[in-house]
Amino acid sequence: MSEKKEPGVWEGFKAFLMRGNVVDLAVAVVIGAAFTNIVNSVVKGVINPLVGAFGTKDLDHYSSCLKAPCVTKPDGTVESGIPIMWGSVLSAVLSFVITAAVVYFLMVLPMAKYLAKQAARKAAKEGAQEVLEVSELEVLKEIRDALVAQRGSGHREE
Repeated sequence: MSEKKEPGVWEGFKAFLMRGNVVDLAVAVVIGAAFTNIVNSVVKGVINPLVGAFGTKDLDHYSSCLKAPCVTKPDGTVESGIPIMWGSVLSAVLSFVITAAVVYFLMVLPMAKYLAKQAARKAAKEGAQEVLEVSELEVLKEIRDALVAQRGSGHREE
């Protein structure tokens, strides 16, 4: 009797890694991390100072005191009180919204349009193929009918 050898753990892991979507995912994570750094720099270097120009301070420094008196050291550690740093949260939300907008408008939307065009081309090609097949079928039916008619008329003359 011959036993069917199942692939080992190493072979399964190798097959998993060689799938295209795993490599694509790894590339997406690396690019996403680099892109996040860019967006965070834009928020901290451009948006926060703009808010500071219109407001009284940089966005990261906006906070409320839950339990007074709130005293923080220059290095950012809390000395007394319970501060709520809502400016930092707002900064993170802005980073997320900017990242999501750029990903949607520069990646998702163009890809969706491209895939829609591909699907339309494929549907048009399949439609043309069906018309061609139907017309070929009609021609073959006409040839069959002509041959049947020819045989029928040939048998009557005998």
